[in-house]
Amino acid sequence: MELKRQYIRIDASGRKMRAILIRPKKQEGYRPGILWIHGGGYSLGMAEMVYFSCGELLAERYGAVVLSPEYTLSGKKKYPAALEDCFAALRYMDEHREELKIDRIIVGGESAGGGLCAALCLYVRDHSHIRIFYQFPLYPMLDCEDTSSSRDNHGKIWNTKRNHRAWKKYLGDLYHSDEIPPYASVSRVKDLSGMPPCYTFVSDGEPFCEETKNYIQALKDSGVSASMDVYHGDVHAFDMLMPWTKKAKKAKERFCEVFEKEVL
Repeated sequence: MELKRQYIRIDASGRKMRAILIRPKKQEGYRPGILWIHGGGYSLGMAEMVYFSCGELLAERYGAVVLSPEYTLSGKKKYPAALEDCFAALRYMDEHREELKIDRIIVGGESAGGGLCAALCLYVRDHSHIRIFYQFPLYPMLDCEDTSSSRDNHGKIWNTKRNHRAWKKYLGDLYHSDEIPPYASVSRVKDLSGMPPCYTFVSDGEPFCEETKNYIQALKDSGVSASMDVYHGDVHAFDMLMPWTKKAKKAKERFCEVFEKEVL
């Protein structure tokens, strides 16, 4: 599908936040709107990462309208700056439904973007009337404390040392607090009732495997429809960094199958 890609500016925290808007050049009728949040440990990354993500895939294959925000990284401002920016992007999509021709809003993202996806869904559940139809937090960064898979992990791309450093940078003084805000580390929350349905995938050898499993189980325990696929390997974000492999192709096809069944 031929796509139009453009930079736009969104009001966020008293500034104009840059974002990338991807939509069909010849959009016929209303399409799903996807807020896709990039990864990078909350401290790295850029909106352009959407171009090799599952967000771009949904635009290419299904004509979805995709918005990728350039949220504030932790090197500039700590939590909750990034979450506030993502909420501003979500609010933009909700307020411009007619202009964008979207009939439902889905939130997704990879790694830290997956963590922000889950945090945003939780925040919206508690503080907003906006309806999120579905969530796709891929191999999400959710738990600021070590799990069985993030403790002493030496996986490729992401590991225990990088994880600790990233959480300290994101949380700042809150890192040593006994009361981590639930919207910073969603793993702190057990009652996830009222959250959007969810699908994700993760590798069994990467740091975020256990927290991804815990999140899906917590959703299920709260009565929310949730499922995941686990692939063998220790490469974090394998679908983006190794797209030529059989595993990455399989993961993307499975992702599309779920999207077709649950969203379209």
